[in-house]
Amino acid sequence: MTLILFLLLLLIALVLLWRRRPRAGSAWLVIGIAWLFFAGCGPLTGMLLGNLQSGFAPDIAHWGQRNVIILLGAGTVRSGAGAIEPSLYANGRILRAAELYRSCKATGGDCKVEVSGGDAMKLKQAEADVYAISLDRLGVPRADMILEAQSMNTFQNAQFTKPLLMSYGADKVVLVSSAVHLKRAVLYFAHFAIHGEPVRGDYVTARYDWLPGSDNLSYADFAIHEYVGIARYHFYNAMGWNVPKIPEESVTAQTHT
Repeated sequence: MTLILFLLLLLIALVLLWRRRPRAGSAWLVIGIAWLFFAGCGPLTGMLLGNLQSGFAPDIAHWGQRNVIILLGAGTVRSGAGAIEPSLYANGRILRAAELYRSCKATGGDCKVEVSGGDAMKLKQAEADVYAISLDRLGVPRADMILEAQSMNTFQNAQFTKPLLMSYGADKVVLVSSAVHLKRAVLYFAHFAIHGEPVRGDYVTARYDWLPGSDNLSYADFAIHEYVGIARYHFYNAMGWNVPKIPEESVTAQTHT
């Protein structure tokens, strides 16, 4: 998205220069180059990431009696050997969910890990099923897993999780995802009256350099995707395109901090 915007600005500049409007064309060219450098060299990317990731801790202080740790999907990949495995950004989330599960069990409370994610990558195996294998290897028993294998995006993660939480009757809900994704996830889950305590599974930072770097451009794309998702949510609400928001008084799973 960052590179596409740069190419769009460059195209506008070239069209203006071709139409013999050198001042306007030069201005758009400068804007395009500035965008590329501020994102690729770190300053813009760092600002975008900082606003999204601030305030999310890697752990929680208190557990309830009936706890659900919601692990949000980050995609799957087909390895060279043909196996379906968690994607790069899923591994930090999976590890954090397993750590939280052990922390929860140490308190003596009832603890479940709900894995939310369908086959968004079209690999014929749901994220929830793939992640469950990793969680099992990390010591989370299958009996303590709740698999939600139908959702194709974060909004559906929240929508399809709601009835599972109502059935279980949790008094503590924890949302586990990448720090860059949590602000949007919290917003979407609140739409369905799910107020989970957000915990980050990973945290990324911009790399400051004199020349644009591909890692900074990738991180900027991730951040812009989240801002667009947040803006789209509010726009869809205003247009009445989202499913109706669940009233706060119907909350069945509250966070106790």
